[in-house]
Amino acid sequence: MSNRSHRNSGHRSMNLLRRKGLPHSSAAKIDVTPPNESYHVAATSDCLELLHRIPDNSIQLIVCDPPYNINVAEWDVRRNYVDWAGQWLNEVRRVLKPSGNLALFGGLQYQAEAGSGDLLGLMAWLREHSSMLLANLIIWNYPNGMSAHRFFASRHEEIAWFAKTSKYYFDLDAVRRKLEPKTLDAYKRDKRLNPQNLDKGVNPTNVWRMPRLNGNSKERVGHPTQKPKVLIERLVRSLSYPGSTVLDFFAGSGVTARVAIESGRNSITSDVDQQFPNYLQLHLRQMEEAADLLQRQKYRFIKLDECQMHPVFKAPSPVKAA
Repeated sequence: MSNRSHRNSGHRSMNLLRRKGLPHSSAAKIDVTPPNESYHVAATSDCLELLHRIPDNSIQLIVCDPPYNINVAEWDVRRNYVDWAGQWLNEVRRVLKPSGNLALFGGLQYQAEAGSGDLLGLMAWLREHSSMLLANLIIWNYPNGMSAHRFFASRHEEIAWFAKTSKYYFDLDAVRRKLEPKTLDAYKRDKRLNPQNLDKGVNPTNVWRMPRLNGNSKERVGHPTQKPKVLIERLVRSLSYPGSTVLDFFAGSGVTARVAIESGRNSITSDVDQQFPNYLQLHLRQMEEAADLLQRQKYRFIKLDECQMHPVFKAPSPVKAA
């Protein structure tokens, strides 16, 4: 039986565009020129308070790593988890551009002690209450983790990638996995494969094998559930473009702001944790150790009360979403 994708008109159209070297219509009118300077807001704020400030159709990517409701800390306890999440998920669709994306982290924690909500609950809410499209379910596979005796030890976490419309932005070339020279030569012998795409690298697929941060990692800034920078980088580089704005209203350790700076994106980040500014400062201090990076990337932090200087807030009124 043939693969379904072989009979999918969308897949065939994309393959034709690739062969001709043309962009998808979702990216054709987007200026991906890196800005001379990026702008960033970092606030200690409730997620809904921040979202209510943000204009419609202004955000390209939302990286959302919400509390999992598994009692890690005071901020990780919600009685009516899905009802609460529905409030900010409603705002997510409003603030995203028509080309915008949501990367929603979560675990499948459906056990009695895990609380009243998990990624399954959030995805079910979106399916029932939102017109956003599930583009991919990404499996983050890591080799290190806790041991277990009453079940198989967990070595993965899920990231649900939702798009606001079918015109979502996606840059595969920015995150292709480079092939070893011997493997590349072998693949090029297959005349069915595009040699130019092979030189760029191959699709990393929706299973991402990346280790979690161990206790001695130099990246660590003290946050208990800090995500690896390489993981956030793949999301930012593939689902947003230089000069666009990345929003993270459960900013945690502040790694999203750091990745935005390093990749030439603007950012808006917030967290209710009073330690959030300290975590972010540690990330910036790590960046300062790479002097060559600072020579390439200029950035400016803006206070929330002065956010009119940020491109999201000073941009002209955008068109209505599709």
